[in-house]
Amino acid sequence: MNINLFSILSDVDTNVLQSLGLPDTTTVALNLTVSQLTELALKRGEGVLTEAEVLMCDTGTFTGRSPKDKFIVRDALTEKAIWWGAINQPIEAKQFEQLHQRMLASLADQSVFVRYVKAGADPRYTINIAVVNELAWHNLFCHNLFIETSADERANFTPDWTILNLPSFQADSTIDGTRQGNFTIINFSKRVILIGGTGYAGEMKKGIFSVLNFTLPRQGVLSMHCSANVGKAGDTALFFGLSGTGKTTLSTDPDRQLIGDDEHGWSDQVFNFEGGCYAKVINLSAEHEPEIYGAIRPGAVLENTRFSPDTRIVDFADQSVTENTRTAYPLDYIANRANPSVGPAPRNLFFLTADAFGVLPPIARLTVKQAMYYFLSGYTAKLAGTEVGIKEPVPTFSACFGAAFLPLHPFAYADLLGHHLEDAEVPVWLVNTGWTGGSFGTGQRIKLAYTRAVIRAALTGALDTVDYQILQPFGLQIPKTCPGIPTELLDPRQTWARPIDYDATASRLERAFRQNYETYENPAGGSTSESLFS
Repeated sequence: MNINLFSILSDVDTNVLQSLGLPDTTTVALNLTVSQLTELALKRGEGVLTEAEVLMCDTGTFTGRSPKDKFIVRDALTEKAIWWGAINQPIEAKQFEQLHQRMLASLADQSVFVRYVKAGADPRYTINIAVVNELAWHNLFCHNLFIETSADERANFTPDWTILNLPSFQADSTIDGTRQGNFTIINFSKRVILIGGTGYAGEMKKGIFSVLNFTLPRQGVLSMHCSANVGKAGDTALFFGLSGTGKTTLSTDPDRQLIGDDEHGWSDQVFNFEGGCYAKVINLSAEHEPEIYGAIRPGAVLENTRFSPDTRIVDFADQSVTENTRTAYPLDYIANRANPSVGPAPRNLFFLTADAFGVLPPIARLTVKQAMYYFLSGYTAKLAGTEVGIKEPVPTFSACFGAAFLPLHPFAYADLLGHHLEDAEVPVWLVNTGWTGGSFGTGQRIKLAYTRAVIRAALTGALDTVDYQILQPFGLQIPKTCPGIPTELLDPRQTWARPIDYDATASRLERAFRQNYETYENPAGGSTSESLFS
């Protein structure tokens, strides 16, 4: 069937499109269907089809985010509000404006894809987003990752934010204030995100996450980098954790509905920011992650994967392009999902860490102060051999489990977490999915079955009535018994052949926690920094 993809727009859309500043000679494809976008991506050579008829695309030079090339416009709105530094680098409004105008001008006599989408499943905090894409597959990515709008919403659409994403456009660092040709720039006053010089689609998703991390806490809503699910009794659980800690795996539970796998807000309920999932697929298998594997079907997008030789069958073990191979699919590709993507206020929070030093327990119950402290720490460990020069485990800290996306000072999020925990009396659990009986290379990885058992025990209330003891030097409350896990594993010190070696290793890690904490200076002199060590 011959589809006229670039059709003349109706009058109802003219005002919105003019507000985007597009040249009169730009041809616009507005809100195309999945099949239309897939067809056009193939015709334009943006990707190929797998045997399962899934669009597979490459992101080019950049196979992940480029945090050193992310900027925020410094102006009257942001000057005193943003946590400026290596994460939030300033750029001047004049530089943003000239770059924006050059990007728009480059679209004269060109074709673009425009999509009207939303972020935030709680209608009280939803934002409307107009996405302008140079690539068809990027527009399909936005269809999958953001929340789709209805026909009525599209007919009366007014964007709160605009994303302009042109991978072929290169900045001039000598005049634009960028580090190099690629860039992501957020202008909170203009409500515009500019992305150029990179084909990595995740920059759009994380750009909006950064926006919500700025706007929602100022409304009393805690924005969170976590996954969430809800049980049949309405018991919502949140799972925080850096890459490799098991966040996606542990939040995917056949007995609980998935609210979302990555970005959420906590108001008087928990709500997903997104309409889809952006999951890693390296070494993916139907046996170990059946939900993700089953979601890779027509309409989904694969990034930077490769075929098995002489086939169109994806080899998920192939990391010749990058280890950061991914798929983007809408939430309705997951059968056991909450619809809409909201749940009651959480009854349990889990902080996941893959402790390669082997000194943290399989599970510990945290006080509110400890929860704020471990939230600020966002700890896991890099393993020996994962990067050049790493010969032993290295502690890794990311404030609030998502430092790269925090425009505000981490204390703003930690204080808001503390208020929520005190108001709702929500238990918080520190869960080690890493090693026991010694550090990496000596000890053993904690079995996934044991981790699932401790989480199940917390969710069912089985840990509410057991006796606890204190684990030093961390001051953690660890249960003496837990259904489904050998008692001797609950106290990590007892799993080491030489407890004196445990003490030395634990002391080193605890010092690393303190040193990391000292890098945060509370600009307001609030109570957080004064109280967490007391």
